[in-house]
Amino acid sequence: RQLAAVRMLHRFMVEEGVRADDPSADVEGVRVPAGIPHPLTEAEVDRLLAAVVATDPASLRDRALLELLYATGARIGEVCGLSLADFDRENRLVRVFGKGAKERVVPFGRAAEAAMEGWLKSGRPHMIPTRWSRRGDEEAVFLNTRGARLSRQSAWAVVKKYGDQVGLGSKLSPHVLRHSCATHLLEAGVNIRIVQG
Repeated sequence: RQLAAVRMLHRFMVEEGVRADDPSADVEGVRVPAGIPHPLTEAEVDRLLAAVVATDPASLRDRALLELLYATGARIGEVCGLSLADFDRENRLVRVFGKGAKERVVPFGRAAEAAMEGWLKSGRPHMIPTRWSRRGDEEAVFLNTRGARLSRQSAWAVVKKYGDQVGLGSKLSPHVLRHSCATHLLEAGVNIRIVQG
């Protein structure tokens, strides 16, 4: 915005005759990305999810994180903020708290269920520290290697890591996964009001 303002000021000054030249004429403008992200194809999502093949605790967490982001269309901050009590594993439902503390209950499918079961039974117990560093971390669904709640930035890094591995690079972000979930649901015939909920 600052660069655009400087360029517009100099252009205006030339047009008004205040200056004879425009010193910003050779400065390239900043490209603003399009507002709506392009969703991934289902094949690209499959490639991304298939990229996590190891069975160590961190990989089990990464797989569960990616599966849940795609299956629920939740924002990355919502997923990082999940606590164990937010899951109804029997009915495959998760309660997420969105912007403005809005609460919604979202279903998730069998693939996400299997990934979450693997993480909660075989991965998460190995990341539990001998002593919790912060209150509330003991209830966190996703933990980092030190046993603290996984941060938004660390979760973003997980998405980027596997996206880079399968050649999605700058095309992938957590928001693109959210948008892909909504797009694929609509393409499958789900009512738009349910997707918006």
